[in-house]
Parts: sequence; structure tokens; C-alpha cells
Amino acid sequence: WPSIFSGLELIVNHVTLSHRDPGGAPSHYDMLVSLGIRDEAMFVIEDIGAELVYSPGTMVYIAGKVLKHSVSHWKIGERFVIA
Repeated sequence: WPSIFSGLELIVNHVTLSHRDPGGAPSHYDMLVSLGIRDEAMFVIEDIGAELVYSPGTMVYIAGKVLKHSVSHWKIGERFVIA
């Protein structure tokens, strides 16, 4: 189907270690959509000292090539992310 995005990725039940995204351009934003059930994960942006609640239904726009980020372990349920 037609999309304004250059790529889509489905991440299932995966802890994301601290990283900067290798692809894209520094001026491009990545959209992350957290889905699942009873998820209690935290989205951490280390470069600015932010810890965000990353519950199902949360959308995050981030310059992933510029800002170092990670997702913590979650306590309960399944976790899906569309990136």
C-alpha cells in the first residue's frame, strides 16, 4: 500500500538497548507506536534525561539518529511496537 514512510518495522516482545538509529538523516523523525496489553515499559531518551511512560496507545516522534534512546523491561503482558 502507499505510505509516506520509507519503511515499517514490527517489534514484538523485545527490550531495546540504548542506541542511536544508524539509518535516515539527522533532520528526520521516527514515529513509534506502542501497542499490546498491560505493558508497563519506559521509553528513555538518555541525551536529555527523559523517562517517558510507554503504555499501549503511546506514540513517540523522535530524531532517532540524533538522540540516544532505549526501552526498558516491562512487567506484565505482550508488547508490540510499530516503528
